[in-house]
Amino acid sequence: MLRYLLIRALSLSLSLVVASIVIFAVIEVIPGDPAAFMLGLNATEDAIANLRAELGLGGSLVERYVSWITGMLQGDFGTSYTYRVPVGELIADRIWVSLPLAIFALILSTLIAIPVGIIAATNRGNGGDFAIMGLTQLGIAVPNFWFAMLLVLLFAVTLSWFSAGGFPGWDNPGPALKSLVLPAIALALPQASILARVMRSALIETLDQDYIRTARARGLSRGETIRRHALRNALIPVLTIIGLQFSFLLAGAIIIENVFFLPGLGRLVFQGITQRDLVVVESVTMLLVFAVIVVTFLVDIAYAIVDPRLRRK
Repeated sequence: MLRYLLIRALSLSLSLVVASIVIFAVIEVIPGDPAAFMLGLNATEDAIANLRAELGLGGSLVERYVSWITGMLQGDFGTSYTYRVPVGELIADRIWVSLPLAIFALILSTLIAIPVGIIAATNRGNGGDFAIMGLTQLGIAVPNFWFAMLLVLLFAVTLSWFSAGGFPGWDNPGPALKSLVLPAIALALPQASILARVMRSALIETLDQDYIRTARARGLSRGETIRRHALRNALIPVLTIIGLQFSFLLAGAIIIENVFFLPGLGRLVFQGITQRDLVVVESVTMLLVFAVIVVTFLVDIAYAIVDPRLRRK
């Protein structure tokens, strides 16, 4: 198992290096000068040059890349061109919105999807199975931002059970969690639809294996066979989807955060793009990529725990 984890760690570390190069290169080739954008159309060449030097935009691409990576390794994400504060402070403020939202949505998605997938798999071909698959197909097809607006219209505007947007901060945990309920539901239901279909397919495939028939022949009931033998093996592909979903929920909630006016990382990236604040976009994107890679590594560890064959490698 140790050798397996070391190989995976090396592979993911190389992925992180490649991702940093790609992110830096893609963002740096975007047309336009951040200094000229900030100073406006009437700025002089000298003023633009001075601001470029102040913002650290001078030097070659290689020098700027090395400076950026070195700074991040030391915990220095640079200074925002727009807010004129360290990017690390912006990330520290915003992540306490995005991270709880992603965890909340992932918990909802998992709690909904796994029981629904099991019910569909154990009743395949029946009316309940067709109904569940139809609903999950609808959940995948409906855009989450459209679903989010429906939630706002029903629960915020019509029923006044929740606020239409905004985040009060964690000084009062109750109102803070309440403000995340609608965004979490809007994010969770499409992901739950995907996860339920994966759970159903994995469990159906597992139930067709020879060792399942052997377990039934030994006198185990269908429920015991599923709990003791089928479910554990069926969870292996489900773990992959859960890991990918957490990464998506953390990094891909830009639209939902804008619909609900949540000051999270997604909205920070969106604002950085519109304001040409390259250091914010680069640093936050790199942090999100790092989160994806860490989650992937944790999923690999979960694989090794669930699948005994990996522990012998």
